[in-house]
Amino acid sequence: MTGPAHESPHGVRRITLDAAGLPLSALLSEPPGGTPRAVVVAVHGGGMNAGYFDCRAHPQQSLLTLGARLGHTVLAVDRPGYGHFAARLPEGQGLAEQAVSLRAALRDFTSRHDTGAGLFLLAHSYGGKVALTAAADLPSAAGLACAAGPPHAADLPHAAHPLHASELPHAVDRSHAADPLQAVELPHAADPLQSAGLPQAPSGGLPHGVGLPPSVEPGPSHLLGIDVSGCGHLYAVEPHELPTAGDDGGRLRRSWGPLRLYPSGTFRESGSIVEPVPARERAELARWPLLFRSTAPRVRVPVRLTFAEHEAWWRHDDEALADLAAHFTAAPQVCVERQPGAGHNISLGRAARAYHLRALAFLEDCLAARETPPTPRTAGPLPSTVAS
Repeated sequence: MTGPAHESPHGVRRITLDAAGLPLSALLSEPPGGTPRAVVVAVHGGGMNAGYFDCRAHPQQSLLTLGARLGHTVLAVDRPGYGHFAARLPEGQGLAEQAVSLRAALRDFTSRHDTGAGLFLLAHSYGGKVALTAAADLPSAAGLACAAGPPHAADLPHAAHPLHASELPHAVDRSHAADPLQAVELPHAADPLQSAGLPQAPSGGLPHGVGLPPSVEPGPSHLLGIDVSGCGHLYAVEPHELPTAGDDGGRLRRSWGPLRLYPSGTFRESGSIVEPVPARERAELARWPLLFRSTAPRVRVPVRLTFAEHEAWWRHDDEALADLAAHFTAAPQVCVERQPGAGHNISLGRAARAYHLRALAFLEDCLAARETPPTPRTAGPLPSTVAS
């Protein structure tokens, strides 16, 4: 169950979540005096903990503070191998196991907290991989609200409209996409969540390779959408350049980009949020391009992906972004944007507030879609919006 909370002076509380027997620490910020409009679930990237979303170098940067002010609960979860309970899994978990743990932690949270209209996943870097994997095969909250049945396979677009730098952000309308592709079995991908409640597991969490049959109910059903930054599907570096146990200068440059992008005090404050990347997490990094191809077609909620202007880990040229969007064949909407004046760690930089506001604006779109009846299928994608 959710553990005791410890509140900081700025209203962000530290809590403990039960991920099927594995405790996970988290940061929680709630709107003052009322029911949340929705819950923003923030999932951090590799080498940092949940504090990434509550950087105190500048008061305007914190997603937790901003989200609560706009009426949302914001829950930033420490992934397995990070945070207060990192010692429980010193080598971390693989990607599929982390997705299972996240679902279990959210089931614990939603069993004892008001979630408003539903959950909205906002994830960074490796956390984006976890969020997309956790969301695969879950139904859309908009689909549930409208009770609309899936259309015929002939309605499925063959590919996303090409993206052009002058036209970003770009929205691809797939409100009438076909049934999602059949799930491709991944190692250790079975979900242990029981519809009757949380199953009990050893204190160390799910053993490596252990899962339950795929017929088990998949997880939180009121998923509104997913917003991911700093995570693509094609690396811009060679396999040997991916993060290793050593913190080499190349990795730091790619993760941060030009230092001018960050407010004074950022690196001093970041000492409390930087953590080692667990070994099992590092070991799977090179597999993501392959895993993505079987994961993206199974995501059935709106997706927004943002790449920093100075992103160095991922390809984000027009061709790569068009191909990225085209893989989300079952998502009703796919938006791909570039964030100017930002490095890979967007939520710690000067552009953090601008990015967070855009992400929460996408949540507003998802909330509106949930209340709007389906419309007749259009001949092509929605007109793109020109970025200013």
